[in-house]
Amino acid sequence: MSVGAAIQINPLSFLENGIMHAGLFIDRLAAVMMVLVTSVSIVIHVFASRYLQEEQGFTRFYTLLSLITFTLLALVASPNLLMLFVFWQLLGWLLYLLLAYNITHLPSAQAAFKTLIILRVGDVFFLGGVILAYLIFGTLDFPLLFEKAAAGPIPLPLLPGGLLSIDAVTAITLLIFVGAMSKSVQFPFHVWLPDTMYGPSPVSALMHAGIVNSGGFLLNRLAPLYGLSSPSLHVAFAVGAFTTFLGAIIMLTVNDVKKMLGYSTIAQMGYMIMECGLGAFALAIFHFIAHGLFKATLFLSSASAIGAARKEPKFPHHGVDDAIPPAPFSVLTWSTGLVTTLLLPLLILLSAHDLFHIPLVGAGAHGAVIFLFFSWVTSSQAILSLYRLNAVSSWKVAGAMVLTLILIVFTYLWAGELFTHFLYPDPGLAAYYFEVAALHPLLFDLAIIVATLGTVLIWVNLYAEAHGKRREKPAWMSALEEKTYVFCMKGFYIDGLYQRLNQKVLHVIQVIDKRYLARIP
Repeated sequence: MSVGAAIQINPLSFLENGIMHAGLFIDRLAAVMMVLVTSVSIVIHVFASRYLQEEQGFTRFYTLLSLITFTLLALVASPNLLMLFVFWQLLGWLLYLLLAYNITHLPSAQAAFKTLIILRVGDVFFLGGVILAYLIFGTLDFPLLFEKAAAGPIPLPLLPGGLLSIDAVTAITLLIFVGAMSKSVQFPFHVWLPDTMYGPSPVSALMHAGIVNSGGFLLNRLAPLYGLSSPSLHVAFAVGAFTTFLGAIIMLTVNDVKKMLGYSTIAQMGYMIMECGLGAFALAIFHFIAHGLFKATLFLSSASAIGAARKEPKFPHHGVDDAIPPAPFSVLTWSTGLVTTLLLPLLILLSAHDLFHIPLVGAGAHGAVIFLFFSWVTSSQAILSLYRLNAVSSWKVAGAMVLTLILIVFTYLWAGELFTHFLYPDPGLAAYYFEVAALHPLLFDLAIIVATLGTVLIWVNLYAEAHGKRREKPAWMSALEEKTYVFCMKGFYIDGLYQRLNQKVLHVIQVIDKRYLARIP
């Protein structure tokens, strides 16, 4: 399996045995990432040029912002796993320094230290994967590493006598995946991201547009390795799916604008990792780009909104629009929403089958269903927003729903085909990744059905609530909803569990320390 045409430049070689070569590896994936990083970074730097201009440490802040851009560019162009890991580490340390920009602000300092510790935990596993890859294959250069890994499975004994073993590629990819989990805020490493909202908004914009997306890039860079390990891809799918649910449901309950955007990023990173776990590596890159541009704009806009809000009185004025009566039931709009969300996606996919050459049966059907599902969820969410914003009997609203569906579904199909053929041009390579990542048919269908039914039930509930048609619930159900809401608003109390665990560990260390000191004469 080749990784496509690439320009490899190795001007420096460290150590006689060639453990590390410092150079550039510019292939199609690196080129796309470099365009994205530089484009977003230019906008953020222009915005940040006056953002903290009158505060102390502005020069240090702006320098660190520029260093992060350089580090991201060097990371995506690294020619081997060790050089990528070096810049991966440097990215974490620069992020810590930027988050601790205002060291006198205790929450900012605590959030920066928390981020540093959690990223270091993931990096320990990442380093373990790098060392194991070199010990087994004798190289860390990407083309040669992929070539040796594809030569055949190598069992790695876990217990003496070979009683239990694991495939070497699976062990390497799982270790590296833990590093990607920590950087891309996957459960249970996601807790550091919401606390970073105390930092300057340009930092948040660059972080959400590039840094937290690095896990998706890492999986794409090592796609030839992950393509040799179905278990690693299944683990990535499971972790990404749960992280998506976790981030999305918490996002709906928090009342801080930047934290809401932070949990939204957690959910989107879950989607990206889940797409990689399904073998849709090219779709993950498309998601990477869309999310980077979108979220960078949102954070810069939130910075402007927060700055404007600080000039307003302490309490906002309440106008007549605060109490909007429920909209009347509209058969036209409701029927259009039903048809566009449930029937038209299938018709569009069938009509696009000949145009895009996407198989609907056989080995390639797994990928087609993935594209259909993600496009359906995205378009249906947009349609629901249109409906709730203007739930009236209007041909304009109905037409907007249909056009939204067509635009989003065809964008997904076009982007999926374009990015797949551009990033993975080798014939059959993309289909091979789908086959390796394919879940058991029953499990895959069950996951699609459960997600679909859950989404539709939520939409029905929101629709009934928007139109005042919800029936009175029993007292126990109302109490359960309130407790569930608080449980989600508190982030499932995961931070509290970590704090308790930290206290227990410190207590054990102190006890051991006292006993050791007591033995010293």
